[in-house]
Amino acid sequence: MSPKYLERVAQAFCFAAKPVRFIPFSSGHINNTFFVDCGEGNPQYILQRINTGIFQNPGQLMFNIKEISLHIARKVADEGGDPSRRSRTVIATNYGGDFYVDPDGGCWRAFLEIENVVSYDFTDDPQILYQSAAAFGRFLKQLSDYPADALYETIANFHDTRGRLAVLKEAVRRDKMSRAAEMQREIDFVLKRAGDLSYITDGIADGRLLLRVTHNDAKLSNVLMDKDTGEGICVIDLDTVMPGSLLYDFGETVRFGASTAKEDAVSLDGVELSLSKYEVIVRGFMGELRDVITKEEAASLPMGAYLMTLETGIRFLTDYLVGDAYYQTRYPAHNRDRARNQLKLAADMEQKLEQMRQIAVSVYFHKKGAGPLA
Repeated sequence: MSPKYLERVAQAFCFAAKPVRFIPFSSGHINNTFFVDCGEGNPQYILQRINTGIFQNPGQLMFNIKEISLHIARKVADEGGDPSRRSRTVIATNYGGDFYVDPDGGCWRAFLEIENVVSYDFTDDPQILYQSAAAFGRFLKQLSDYPADALYETIANFHDTRGRLAVLKEAVRRDKMSRAAEMQREIDFVLKRAGDLSYITDGIADGRLLLRVTHNDAKLSNVLMDKDTGEGICVIDLDTVMPGSLLYDFGETVRFGASTAKEDAVSLDGVELSLSKYEVIVRGFMGELRDVITKEEAASLPMGAYLMTLETGIRFLTDYLVGDAYYQTRYPAHNRDRARNQLKLAADMEQKLEQMRQIAVSVYFHKKGAGPLA
């Protein structure tokens, strides 16, 4: 995408000044994202081309994002905070819409950039982990009174883990890229754990677990941290905000934050769950949700972590088998390495579930959460 192409797209949005440059973001698995520099003294923006192969109804997608962003902005304003820093601000098009379709069919949206912030792909710093978990806990609390059934399902059956297994089985049957034999050990690992996969969906169906508005992609890199205070101030990447379980967001936070290695680390020797990181995340998450989370949800948190990690391994494995159709990859075997990494992490969690449960229940009953060392 040339600068001239991006300039034409930018003209469709109500920016305060003409952009002087566009800087691509290298992170992110799904959409194409650019930082829009409008010059010193002017607001800055994020310009993003939506992957409509995945998000096939941009209108519904942007409805969800705008609705929950405005809901959070009102909560922040009522508490005396700055909504422009603590919630996403959707920039309207010159036509009054929330997204723009270019002449080539590309679908674009824009957000106000939140300045003086940083995000992390990986950390061993307990304060950063705590702030990330607290940010997602606060996000869930802010949306706890928003009716989940008022939102669209932007990706159907996104966390239907048994459904993910069915898709994997079909990918194995078709073996489009002749990769199944190479991944037989990983395939067998998943199949042996088929009985665990409906734990959360069954819990929602029978009422043990509440249906809530959840982020559903609650990883460390989706929290913006204030550079001066270190506080996690805003949750971003809202494409998958829709009805779900609190366990999905906790599980993803642990999957991404409590591992001893990045999710695409090739060497598996150092891939395991850090219980000390896990406890920090529990404290941050629970500290914000102490008046919202139920006893059943608190006791089930470890299963959320285990199942979200197992599910992610299934998704990477499936994508590798079908030819890398969903995730952006940096090299041909990237999804293979991601899958092996996540399944190794899930296996370690499986061995530590009781320790994880004891930590979660202890924090719940003692109402801790004032800080990572509380």
